[in-house]
Amino acid sequence: MRGPNIASVDVEDYFHVEAFARVIERVNWSEYKPRVEANTRRLLDLFDECHVHGTFFVLGWVAERFPALVREIVDRGHEPACHSYWHRLIYTLTPEEFREDTQRAKTVIEDACGRRVTGYRAPSFSVTRKSHWALEVLVECGFDYDSSVFPVTHDVYGIPDAPRGPFVVATPSGPITEYPMTTFRAAAGPNLPVAGGGYLRMLPAWYTRWGVHRAWNESLPVISYVHPWEIDPGQPRITAPLKSRVRHYTNLDKTADRLRTLFSLGDFGPFEGNSLDRSGGAGFSLQRGL
Repeated sequence: MRGPNIASVDVEDYFHVEAFARVIERVNWSEYKPRVEANTRRLLDLFDECHVHGTFFVLGWVAERFPALVREIVDRGHEPACHSYWHRLIYTLTPEEFREDTQRAKTVIEDACGRRVTGYRAPSFSVTRKSHWALEVLVECGFDYDSSVFPVTHDVYGIPDAPRGPFVVATPSGPITEYPMTTFRAAAGPNLPVAGGGYLRMLPAWYTRWGVHRAWNESLPVISYVHPWEIDPGQPRITAPLKSRVRHYTNLDKTADRLRTLFSLGDFGPFEGNSLDRSGGAGFSLQRGL
């Protein structure tokens, strides 16, 4: 299955990331020089070069300060979507805090671009067993789909036994479509992540090609994602724990070419209007499992 597949961007700056959350407080974000405008435009140019339209999950904090960037994303043919306002892990919030953050972000993004926003992606894929309630809040806030579940084991995110293809979640307030991030399997082993973010950037190109074709052999779509700061090797270096620095700074100079290679493998587009099969989660509950 070479298509349809999804191209997506999580529009945030280098100082917003979870890897630096313990060393950079939100109240101090304004002290850092923004690089998100220039880096997002570099990605927009790359998408143009590859003849790809995608979905841009914009941080509300960014949309409020750079509304012209959000308008440009839409004017250049891409779908606007929501990536929260403050980039906080959902499972650290109460439902009321999550609702307030989400509605604020949705409002500022829609005001910036003049379009309804129907898609959401949680910071650091933080829709987990501990925060499955967030999907009902998203329905109540007017979202049609979410792309926050990662069917892997990870120290920050993951629901390892979640369906690996798109599926519909029934909530008390109505249904919402979930588009889990791409994984593949090698023999009978665990789910392995591929084609996005640090996995695209840090792992060798042969791994990405192998994983993508394995996913297609299972009739799974490839949902790619990248962040603007991942194509910016000149960004300032933050003093942080070694693990955080390795995750954030490795191979920043290789991301753009690896994204070009990924896009050359198949057909990629936005979430809106896609024809992906959504029947992958029959009988699955984020609360209980299969």
